[in-house]
Amino acid sequence: MLKTRVITALALLAVLLPVLYFRNVLAFAVVATAFFFAAIWESNRLFRLTKLASWLAPLAAGAVFALAAGRIDAVGAYWFGAAVLLWLLRFVPGLATGLPALGTSSNALLCASYGVAILACFLAMIALFDHSSIYFLSVMALVWVADIGAYFCGKAFGKRKLALTISPGKSWEGAIGGGLCVLVLSSLLIVFGASLADSALADTFAARLQQRFGWAALVAVLLLTVAASVVGDLVESQLKRRAGMKDSSALLPGHGGVLDRIDALIPVLPLAALLSRYL
Repeated sequence: MLKTRVITALALLAVLLPVLYFRNVLAFAVVATAFFFAAIWESNRLFRLTKLASWLAPLAAGAVFALAAGRIDAVGAYWFGAAVLLWLLRFVPGLATGLPALGTSSNALLCASYGVAILACFLAMIALFDHSSIYFLSVMALVWVADIGAYFCGKAFGKRKLALTISPGKSWEGAIGGGLCVLVLSSLLIVFGASLADSALADTFAARLQQRFGWAALVAVLLLTVAASVVGDLVESQLKRRAGMKDSSALLPGHGGVLDRIDALIPVLPLAALLSRYL
């Protein structure tokens, strides 16, 4: 399993690293469109709407590519704002109230809402990448650090379950530990970057946020970002549990599906892209 995970990761890096290095927005849009197509297909599988997916996924993927290729400055804020509202008004409450039954109109409506959230996530990827590769990766890194920190802190200290019926492995201690890791690492990078002339670290999401609004706002936004990443993870776990699926698909050998890798990013990236318009 580990060997398979490593081979898949290396194959993905071989595709992504040249795109990030050469900063070609069009090439990035093509890659993003491919992953978006896969994510929409997996989402519809989780909602048991595969026939709907065969019609909507190609249309949605084409829309993403068209918007990305022509830049999304004019429409980005609407998508990002809509996604943030969806998470606040539908997906977060749904963790407590539960999901509608499969095969109902409510399930189809929720599927469409989740599709909008996924679309906004990929549009946010393109918007953040359009700013700079470092800036884009700095937002992604917040989620990665939170996830890794939560895993190790949960293993070491986890006692109180965060959402027992949805994801038994997650704990409050792990989530808090992940948040602390994000705060500490971001603060160190900001301080270290400020001491270096023309440092690339100055062009990160956390650094821009601190420069624009100060340390208190930085802490608040980073904690909100970590909370959003946890919610994104829990929502996908909730969908998989209802569908009786361990992974969203087997498209990425050793890793599961695309949604399994980006679930925590789906609420975070639109939020970061929306805030970035004021940085």
